[in-house]
Amino acid sequence: MTALQRLRPDHAPALLVFERENRAYFAASIPDRGDEYFTGFASRHAELLAEQAAGMHHFHILADDDGAVLGRVNLVDVAEGSAELGYRIAERAAGRGLATAAVREVCELAVSQYGLIGLTARTTRDNEGSRTVLARTGFVEAGTIALMGKPGLRFDRDLAEPVRGAAPR
Repeated sequence: MTALQRLRPDHAPALLVFERENRAYFAASIPDRGDEYFTGFASRHAELLAEQAAGMHHFHILADDDGAVLGRVNLVDVAEGSAELGYRIAERAAGRGLATAAVREVCELAVSQYGLIGLTARTTRDNEGSRTVLARTGFVEAGTIALMGKPGLRFDRDLAEPVRGAAPR
């Protein structure tokens, strides 16, 4: 069983393990965080929690029953009722529908807890898994971008619109 949880101070050890174990896996499709992320993890974690408390971002982890982090789903740059969605799922947990379920849950929280009305997301064209998650969770393609020097896509989600094929809210 997995649970989506709002990021807390006590998540730091498990989150660092998750990021280290999956660094190479993530770097294949999204920008690498760099060595400084890992050496300064404790202070960066504290900064993120302070920014979350200030309402600038909403960070979440997806944890298993043992507390191991299987993923992250974040809403960043909150402003004027919108935010940007970002997510990453551990290599060992990929392909099980966890990203889709977690993104759906965060979209619900965006409305019910955070008062948001719209979300954006970005991915490279060659990241088929991410594009599939976004399509399944109601995001629509909204333009082309460059991401990591590669062709990418921007997606938008109007949180007032029901997702096709999903049960009404």
